Amino acid sequence: MEYTTFGRTGLKVSVAGLGCGGFSRLGLGTGKSEADAFGIIRAALDLGVNLFDTAAAYGTEPVLGKALAGTPRDKVVICTKAPFGVSNPDSLPERAVASLNRSLKELQTDYIDVYQLHGIAPGAYDHAVNVLAPALLREREKGKFRWLGVTETAPGDPEHQMTQRAVQDGVWDVVMVAFHMMHQNARRLVFPVTQQHRVGTLLMFAVRNIFSKPDRLRATMRELADDGLVPRDLADNPDPLGFLVHDGGASCIIDAAYRFVRHEPGVDVVLFGTGEETHLKSNIASILKPPLPELFGHLVGVGLDAPHLSRPNRRPATT
Repeated sequence: MEYTTFGRTGLKVSVAGLGCGGFSRLGLGTGKSEADAFGIIRAALDLGVNLFDTAAAYGTEPVLGKALAGTPRDKVVICTKAPFGVSNPDSLPERAVASLNRSLKELQTDYIDVYQLHGIAPGAYDHAVNVLAPALLREREKGKFRWLGVTETAPGDPEHQMTQRAVQDGVWDVVMVAFHMMHQNARRLVFPVTQQHRVGTLLMFAVRNIFSKPDRLRATMRELADDGLVPRDLADNPDPLGFLVHDGGASCIIDAAYRFVRHEPGVDVVLFGTGEETHLKSNIASILKPPLPELFGHLVGVGLDAPHLSRPNRRPATT
């Protein structure tokens, strides 16, 4: 495993972080047992992963707490998030504090390393920074968490409007950002500023259905060709990204997707989720491989499907 400094937090974190949500939720979302999820977490630890990202909405805080109970607390970095309802522009700060206390109990820990507001839409940001953040920072003074973070609503905010504001406010120590092979505008809009202000970055959406489900990829490429955003011959190819897979290149499309994002300047931790130990090992192996050439730099908002959320329209990058 390789490690990096997590922005101004100074934490030494693994470049691969186990995401406990997404479509899989450690396998709990695909019919696996809590014992199976426990095994995924322990296997990640054995492979050197020391950052774990969960949320109240995922329902995986309890199993993560149980799985980490035998590990020295200073050897792991636990990130979790308030419920989505706390992110509403009319939510009460008391609700954010109550959710923090609930997460501490579920995770069986005295403190959380990074506590995040989950999915803040651009229109809810003023409430988050002016009302919720001050209440939470008072709880930080009591030792309940160490660093404050915020996550964007990728499908609803493909231009990173909220994150662009957040990284410059000095309130948030960590931001979670969507960035992948076919949605690259964070390179221009976010990462230069996070590096300037030493804000730690958690990278989400590195691999989504567009890369893991061939039918979804083919359909998306046809739509992009119809919009004039990719060549028609690429869209007509039954394996449109197959050119990435060859000796000396990627071993598969998912391998390419992880390698593409891992080495981007400004990316600290690439989050990945799985309910299968074989996938756990292959995902980490991909994240640790050398980078691949750049491509599709003009695309924005492609493949940002999220659980229970509809996909946005695809469109080229704006200047």
